[in-house]
Amino acid sequence: IYINKKLHWKNIMKSSENKPVKLPDNAYRELKPGESYEPLMSPDKKYPEVTFWSVITGLVMTVLFSAAAAYLGLKVGQVFEAAIPIAIIAVGLSSALKRKNALGENVIIQSIGGCSGGVVAGAIFTLPAMYILQDKYPAMSVDFMKIFLSSLLGGILGILFIIPFRKYFVKDMHGKFPFPEATASTQVLVSGETGGKSARYLLISGLIGGLYDFIVSTFGWWSEVFTTRVIPLGVALADKAKLVGKLNVSAAVLGLGYIIGLKYAFIICCGSFLAWFGIIPLMNLIWGEQVIDLMGSGVLQTIGQMSPEEIFTGYARHIGIGGIAVAGIIGIIKASGTIKSALGMAKKELGGKKTPEEAQTVRTQRDLSMKIIVIGTLVTLALTFVFFYFGVLDFNLWHAIIALVVVAVIAFLFTTVAANAIAIVGTNPVSGMTLMTLILASVIMVAAGLKGTAGMTAALIIGGVVCTALAVSGSFITDLKIGYWLGSSPFKQQIWKFAGTLVAAATVGGVMIVLNKTYGFTGENALVAPQANAMAAVIEPLMSGGGAPWLLYGIGGVIAILLTLFKIPALAFSLGMFIPLELNLPLLVGGAIAWYVSTRSKDQQINEERKDRGTLLASGFIAGGALMGVVSAIMRFAGVNLVNTQWQGSSAAQALALVAYVAIIIYLAVSSMKAG
Repeated sequence: IYINKKLHWKNIMKSSENKPVKLPDNAYRELKPGESYEPLMSPDKKYPEVTFWSVITGLVMTVLFSAAAAYLGLKVGQVFEAAIPIAIIAVGLSSALKRKNALGENVIIQSIGGCSGGVVAGAIFTLPAMYILQDKYPAMSVDFMKIFLSSLLGGILGILFIIPFRKYFVKDMHGKFPFPEATASTQVLVSGETGGKSARYLLISGLIGGLYDFIVSTFGWWSEVFTTRVIPLGVALADKAKLVGKLNVSAAVLGLGYIIGLKYAFIICCGSFLAWFGIIPLMNLIWGEQVIDLMGSGVLQTIGQMSPEEIFTGYARHIGIGGIAVAGIIGIIKASGTIKSALGMAKKELGGKKTPEEAQTVRTQRDLSMKIIVIGTLVTLALTFVFFYFGVLDFNLWHAIIALVVVAVIAFLFTTVAANAIAIVGTNPVSGMTLMTLILASVIMVAAGLKGTAGMTAALIIGGVVCTALAVSGSFITDLKIGYWLGSSPFKQQIWKFAGTLVAAATVGGVMIVLNKTYGFTGENALVAPQANAMAAVIEPLMSGGGAPWLLYGIGGVIAILLTLFKIPALAFSLGMFIPLELNLPLLVGGAIAWYVSTRSKDQQINEERKDRGTLLASGFIAGGALMGVVSAIMRFAGVNLVNTQWQGSSAAQALALVAYVAIIIYLAVSSMKAG
């Protein structure tokens, strides 16, 4: 009996050693001198990661979520982040099938499936513009191979360009970037492995946040956005002074703000405040009676006749785009040491030498070799050139070379910008960077003698490749951060990301053609495709001799330089100028809650416990909102529309929205304070 009991307890202790309990205390904070981060899965052990189950499940998730994301993105202009709902499904399936040590497999499932969001965003933000312009320019041809190859090649470039920066973003900058999307996904994966109170908190907050957002998006019981137009004075200020305040009351965005924290949320909102409460009213005050057409697009309205939202879209937002571009270049200069190190490693490997770093790298820090990255990049660029030469530019060698250079340079430069943005706010400003790419490509192509239909097609394909590269690189850095926290093998994530990108590119190509035949992108009851419509509106005048808002880009660039000189994060500030006000204010609310719950006690340990509990609850809000967003998208695809738009746009619905929002704020704050 004694021997049996001893063996029994020995087995229990052994299983508890292998089963992770929770993320280490230093998972979300900066490391102290001499301190290191130890992930849940030990770097010295091997775990099931790439298996038949994880690969097949990941690829199935890619197909399903690519289709759902494509429809929703073309319908309303928002591509939901698929990583979180896929993580939830992976955890649910592994639990239902009682798979042991499933954490590594679930990371691979999430990483492969997460390709859907990036590839879909890259495709639908640009390529439907060809369908839109086709009505006016029948000679413009659109087919499956154009969509598939531009998505595939862009996605592969995005993966290859971001791998050399993995160590910088996920390890060297540990605790400096909040990584809100990665935090939520990681909490989901950890809760599925550990169970207990953490899983219960995540489940409850996920149900609350998911139900809350589902009620708004599916039934419209209250407005999704509260605005100062709810009162007559607010309407007058918006019409006369172009002053308006807007707040998205989504639980998911509130959760993002909590995880981002007060510091970055405040900087982001300062950018928004400058745009909405400074630039927009000032433009109305100074040029209210004038028509300002910086792009030659045929604008007929005076500034005074425009709404604040129209002034933001037509003018102020371009200042943000210029700021993002220059902040990105500054970031590249700052990261030049990392780039130099990566290139040096590649040179040694190409010379047949194995670097000391590679020889001693542990499993959790091993990337694809620089030799593979360099050769893979060259091969992909060569295939991109062949695609442009034979499939887009009708055998014009000079134009194909120009197109290739534009893609390579802009995709490489903006890749780190996309990763940086995802790391800070969880939102990739890919549409703004793509708009800049389209303008640059159009100007260069026109200068090289390519105009009209052929020029528009070429510029849009270039934009599609770059847009997909940026979207995929941004989403992939999220996957790599999740893997870093949990202890996955990054080189395995990197290898199978290519497979996910291939499947996602094929899926989005097929889905886009089906949606065009079913709904169309022009005419009555057509899919809205707002980003693609914006791209079409910009590119047409450029290819017809119009201009670009270089003055606005320049102002944004100067602002970014001044912010950098004063040691203020220029990218976060510029993102605030680019992202609509209603999506930035909730970040400040969430950040304020995080600050409040983590500073009320004199005992620092209690403050940390409260903040950690809040992080778990906020992750539940994000996860629940993302999952129910998928359900809502499926219902819309099936033609189920239960929203009373007349009620949802009323003042009473906005007032009710504020009441509901205050309720979930109180829940998040009070529940977090119960810790400790």
